[in-house]
Amino acid sequence: MILPKGKELTAVQLAEVTAIVGAFSCRIQPIIGAMRSIYAIVGDERDELMINRLEGLPYVDRVDRIQSPFKLMDARSDLASHAIRLGGVELGRELFVIAGQCTIDPKNPNFFYETAAAVKEAGAQALRGGVWKPRTNPYAFQGDDKSLEILMEASRRTGLPVDAEVMDEHQLRLALAAGVHTIQVGARNALNYSLLQQIGRAIAGRETVVLLKRSLHMGPIAEFISAAEYIASFGNPNVILCPRGTAPAPDGYRNHPDECIVPLLKERTWAPVVVDPSHSVGRANYVPAAALAAIAYGADGLCVECHVAPSQGIGDDPKQAITPAALKELIGKARQLWSLVRG
Repeated sequence: MILPKGKELTAVQLAEVTAIVGAFSCRIQPIIGAMRSIYAIVGDERDELMINRLEGLPYVDRVDRIQSPFKLMDARSDLASHAIRLGGVELGRELFVIAGQCTIDPKNPNFFYETAAAVKEAGAQALRGGVWKPRTNPYAFQGDDKSLEILMEASRRTGLPVDAEVMDEHQLRLALAAGVHTIQVGARNALNYSLLQQIGRAIAGRETVVLLKRSLHMGPIAEFISAAEYIASFGNPNVILCPRGTAPAPDGYRNHPDECIVPLLKERTWAPVVVDPSHSVGRANYVPAAALAAIAYGADGLCVECHVAPSQGIGDDPKQAITPAALKELIGKARQLWSLVRG
């Protein structure tokens, strides 16, 4: 990574460093920050001659080499001080909670509006809502473009930023055009490298955040972090890592709860970690315990499914969404535990 002496490189300076690294089969990816910009060297940065030429430039403060599969997401990178903000919260400074319905029912928009108001009242700082849904059964409800309008109307009414999962370029384009604040990559697409690259290109230069869920069959921790690297490598490092349970599932749970990987993620990367207990256990009555376990492990926040009338919801809501009253109680306990863990 190249750190300039000034706030950022001029166009002429950027062209010069680009030419230098290009001669060694590398490229430059600018990461533009509010206070200072850094310039990632993408490729094999081990060549001493290339480093010497860069360090000899009068406008370069220093060049840091990170020999890691994930140069940008690595805890040792100069992005370690990068702050991600959503809903008026800097993640890591206080407990951050995303809550809302698994699936927005386009035939009953008032359910979502009521849920949105209720999760805000309960203390959540962001709103989740499924516009498009990946389904194992091809005949199950797959979501509806019209639900995007409901999601954004709920955002306007509550003032909460919103999170929506996308599964292809069409959905990504619609979500960004509508103003969705957080693009969610679900478990089924966490290793869809083509989609990850499309998202990285699309959010470059924006303040958009990506909530990257762990794949259902993802193995090593490095594989999860490297998936985030695919997104960040296009210039926007606003990536949140979201463990959400993996396979195989123990009898009685939807997935195998994996909140225990939080310390491992925090040891290896600077990225915030927000755990999804709803998909980990898949049963509303188990969600609070799983959520508190995540906070005990050091998670920066939670992504919880909540519905004002779970039994009348669609998708996973009847089974795993908790009520706003349960959410309020959970947030209260989680904040107490947060203070204890962080104190």
